[in-house]
Amino acid sequence: MDLLHGLFIITLAHLLAAASPGPDFVLVSQQTLSNGKKAGLLCSLGISLGLSVHVLYSIFGLSAIISESVSALWMIKILGGGYLIYLGIKGLRAKARNASLNVEIQAKKYSAGKGIGLGFLCNLLNPKAPIYFVSLFTVILSPDMPLYQLVIYGVWMMIIQFTWFSLVAMLFSRPLVNRQYCRYGHWLDRLFGGTLVALGVKVLATRTH
Repeated sequence: MDLLHGLFIITLAHLLAAASPGPDFVLVSQQTLSNGKKAGLLCSLGISLGLSVHVLYSIFGLSAIISESVSALWMIKILGGGYLIYLGIKGLRAKARNASLNVEIQAKKYSAGKGIGLGFLCNLLNPKAPIYFVSLFTVILSPDMPLYQLVIYGVWMMIIQFTWFSLVAMLFSRPLVNRQYCRYGHWLDRLFGGTLVALGVKVLATRTH
């Protein structure tokens, strides 16, 4: 498979994967609405950096080992599901905001490390990632491809991931959306929190193959 053909396949497959509803989408949306555009972009960056770990172990062939190891998948499942439930409980405990509180002011108090860390852990601890990447790197792509080509594909996936979630952050940071969030944000936080808890429970309840 030549480089351009592989890039086309990667773009199509990864766009569909990134755009599908999941913990990353919920987290970026919630962080943007709660803390502003900067928070959403930092969270998106963290998600992309988390993706780099999956890319690296896939390039070196470790994803196949992880996907076949029940104990490794079990550990990822426990950590990932527990982390999602933890984030969800924080959302469920959200309280009503002062309507006059500006999201821009909140954003100034937002830690860059916190935003990146939240996104990084959310993506890194996704138990579906090893299965997705072992499929991508051993079925769609050829495992005997040159290393430089696999690196290009990995970097391109990170760019796609960051671009997609940056667009999500831009959408949810629009003034009209933020004004409505000032009024009803605590209910939305609780909805997002409940969604994250449900996703976490689903992860923990999913059978490990």
